Amino acid sequence: MRNTHQTLKRAASLYRYSASSTLRSQFRSLSSATGSQPVANIAGRNSLLQATVAADAPRNDWTKEEIREIYQTPLMELVYSASTLHRRFFDPASVQLCTLMNIKTGGCSEDCSYCAQSSRYKTGVKATKISSVDEVLQAAKIAKENGSTRFCMGAAWRDMRGRKTNLKNIKAMVRGVRELGMEACVTLGMIDGTQAAELRDAGLTAYNHNVDTSREYYPNVITTRTYDERLNTINNVRQAGIHVCSGGILGLGEEDADRVSFLYTVATMESHPESFPINALVPIKGTPLGDASAAKSETGEPEKSTVTLHDTVRMVATARLVLPGSVIRLAAGRIHLTEFEQVLCFMAGANAIFTGEKMLTTPCSGWDEDKAMFDRWGLRPMLPDELHGSSEKKRQQQHASGTQVGGLEQQEGERADDAVRTMVPSSA
Repeated sequence: MRNTHQTLKRAASLYRYSASSTLRSQFRSLSSATGSQPVANIAGRNSLLQATVAADAPRNDWTKEEIREIYQTPLMELVYSASTLHRRFFDPASVQLCTLMNIKTGGCSEDCSYCAQSSRYKTGVKATKISSVDEVLQAAKIAKENGSTRFCMGAAWRDMRGRKTNLKNIKAMVRGVRELGMEACVTLGMIDGTQAAELRDAGLTAYNHNVDTSREYYPNVITTRTYDERLNTINNVRQAGIHVCSGGILGLGEEDADRVSFLYTVATMESHPESFPINALVPIKGTPLGDASAAKSETGEPEKSTVTLHDTVRMVATARLVLPGSVIRLAAGRIHLTEFEQVLCFMAGANAIFTGEKMLTTPCSGWDEDKAMFDRWGLRPMLPDELHGSSEKKRQQQHASGTQVGGLEQQEGERADDAVRTMVPSSA
């Protein structure tokens, strides 16, 4: 049994440090050689999940069946697996603080059934002109003083056609935000390659353009912009060398199959989004989805949220596993999560939040509230140089030189030893 213990320990070590097919085969061979049924369970019970947790780089060749298998993993195991992988790519105590400002409210010609800024719906939101550069930069300074490292600017437009003056002002905003030492992100609707290049040259860090939901369910939510138009804008942004921020919304009436398909769209992109915001629908009266929610409510008012905690955590954990190098951001709807529920999301792999006064037209948790939460749970604001999987690269470099990063190597070794001990009698 002592030889068996050493064989298993070597196999676990091999499996721990690589997701390559060669080492996975070695793991299975070594496991089979022991003739132990519990050992087979390590690789056989969910070999896809095990290989995913062992990954040292993102993959873009996911199938829907694979994502569905991971998504359907029992929630406790799913969260643990996502948390384990999260620690290999990021510091789990590090959470990015982002502040979003609505620089141009209302009057949008789109018919997004969740959005209060559409000119097609009577939501009480009045259309405004674009904010001045000085006003935006003052808001950015306040955000920086409160710990935010990324400042996001949103304008309620379908696209940027014929908006040369507005684009000029937005480029000035971007330059001003970058001069403050902050990252700058904008969401302006559809843009072409030339506009993307202009924003890149102004110093834009990231461009947000969500795919919202699955390709199959999308026509139930929006009819004025096609799914492929969204993907084209994302491609224009990527080709310009700007980081892509693209996620979606839970609670639009979609089913689990749509959430899997939505993740498939993002996980099979040419390169994964730098950040992946997860929104929970906040139903707003006057919008089709808000009125539908109100019709089901005893009070006649839209519900605060139609998304369960379990659904949110499952989406966060699955996204972390299929998008290991992306920042996963809790966006709209976070205000309806309790502190404990937010922490569970952080444990499942979320590592960014919107904080401040407001998120476009929906409420947002405030800086002081978030600072207090961070202090209680040992979290800290993420620094810009921690993004894009840099912690994993550092981990690999230091592992190659025989050193440790925050005890991760030792912790992983201890977890492997614990797994071996559960498979081999203590008398071995």
